[in-house]
Amino acid sequence: MVPQQRAEAAALGKPRGNLSDLYPRWLGARELLLHRRNPYSPEITREIQQGYYGRPLDPTRLNDPKDQQGFAYPLYVVFLLAPTLDLPFDQVQRAFNWILILLVVTSGLTWFRVTRFQQPWPTKIILIILMLGWLPVVQGLKLQQLTLLEAALLAGCAACLSVGWLFCAGGLAALATIKPQLALPLVLWLLVWSAREWRSRRRFILGFSLIMILLLGGAELILPGWWRMFLEATRQYRRYTHAQSLLAVLFGLPFGPILQALSGLTCGLLLCRLRHEPPSSAAFGQSIGLVLALTLVLIPMTALYNQMLLIPATLVLLGKAEAIPALRLAKSLAGIWIVWPWIATLGLSAVYLWLTPELRQRVYLVPFYASIQMPIFVFIAALLDAWMHHPNALRDAAPAE
Repeated sequence: MVPQQRAEAAALGKPRGNLSDLYPRWLGARELLLHRRNPYSPEITREIQQGYYGRPLDPTRLNDPKDQQGFAYPLYVVFLLAPTLDLPFDQVQRAFNWILILLVVTSGLTWFRVTRFQQPWPTKIILIILMLGWLPVVQGLKLQQLTLLEAALLAGCAACLSVGWLFCAGGLAALATIKPQLALPLVLWLLVWSAREWRSRRRFILGFSLIMILLLGGAELILPGWWRMFLEATRQYRRYTHAQSLLAVLFGLPFGPILQALSGLTCGLLLCRLRHEPPSSAAFGQSIGLVLALTLVLIPMTALYNQMLLIPATLVLLGKAEAIPALRLAKSLAGIWIVWPWIATLGLSAVYLWLTPELRQRVYLVPFYASIQMPIFVFIAALLDAWMHHPNALRDAAPAE
């Protein structure tokens, strides 16, 4: 794919620099902590573009990318990047590649435990290898996306909960808010889950609250009023990328938002039944997978690398044989969309040498064709699976609310 993207960029005059999604965050952190410059400022955005794209973007060039690559993260992400700021970025980039690979492997092993995935170790090793070659993960590794770090933090939070380390889990949940749009649904669910049995679960809320206070307070000390700049950067990001949810892309207005609301309501009613489950249970791991699948349906983003959050829901669906015909059909449809990138990339690789350059330029995006539909099918299958294995969930939830 990379040669085809380069050829397309050369033909259209699109700029290509290091294209590392780590770079905007790293440069913003370095300029703030070492030189006391505002990472949200237009000057830093232009410097980021110089490295990321190879030159600042020119609004008069129609083929220039729309994504300005501004520092659109909560300021406290700089605390995680601080140990790397004295190093040249090329060294940081090489090290970060290996760190992300390690995080992907660790996340996979962690999700096996959280979801109680009962398969022999040879099967688990094969799944880890397939996970490393899954298109969302490969794209995340190529772009050095912090979503892979985010997924590892969420997996670590779930693992700590499963072994009873609630305070540590709360701290990891707080750190995961470096990407708030991905962390917020799960954090809200875990806070509700903790509050329902305060005496035994309050340590999660205490750990989350303490780390959040430290992160927010530390950020305010080094750049007062940063949160207003962050909200403005987020607003601009949504404006120039025209960010929409998957359902809005597929169904448009007003059906997309209506389906989003129905998805959230149905999932919320089901989770009310699961709120009593102990964190060491398979049902609790199932609830986490369901919430992360719902996250991809709700957030106004369609980036492929975010689909790494579907791994726990996928493991739940893979982990048991299904006798219910409707659920078996839903799992099969979800499975087709999940494996499509492997089918497409293997097929393209097999015929690549026989394709003309013009045909290659038209078909190299075929592996991405399932990227919009796949999270929706996985969410539907995960929702049906949880509902049918907890048939009284919706009925029991209503009186409780």
